Amino acid sequence: MLKIRLKRMGAKKNPSYRIIVINSTTKREGRPVQELGHYNPKTKVMKLDKVAALDWVKKGAQPTETVAYLIKNCNEDGTLNYKKKETVKLSKKAQAKAAAEAEAKAKAEEEAKAAAEAESNAEEAPAEA
Repeated sequence: MLKIRLKRMGAKKNPSYRIIVINSTTKREGRPVQELGHYNPKTKVMKLDKVAALDWVKKGAQPTETVAYLIKNCNEDGTLNYKKKETVKLSKKAQAKAAAEAEAKAKAEEEAKAAAEAESNAEEAPAEA
């Protein structure tokens, strides 16, 4: 069975990978059937022959989880469509403060809504009498 997987290259603690099609029983650094591209996870630079990769998948090659993600998030020109997470991690104190502010804001909105209902009820009552 053929697999589409990553072949590790690069120096110690500085990995880069080649995206290859290889027999599943062959070792990771073995001779590939075909090289489809390369990927550097540190710089998020990728070059992939997406057409060939999809063609191999149609032929029955099984992509690994990581390679499936890379193929899915690949642009038509073979570059990675990487979206940096915009959420900022907060300390426990900052999280507690933000939660307290949100709770106070929700309480103020409820009070304003109740006051508006009371006003509208007060206006309707004399109109009925």
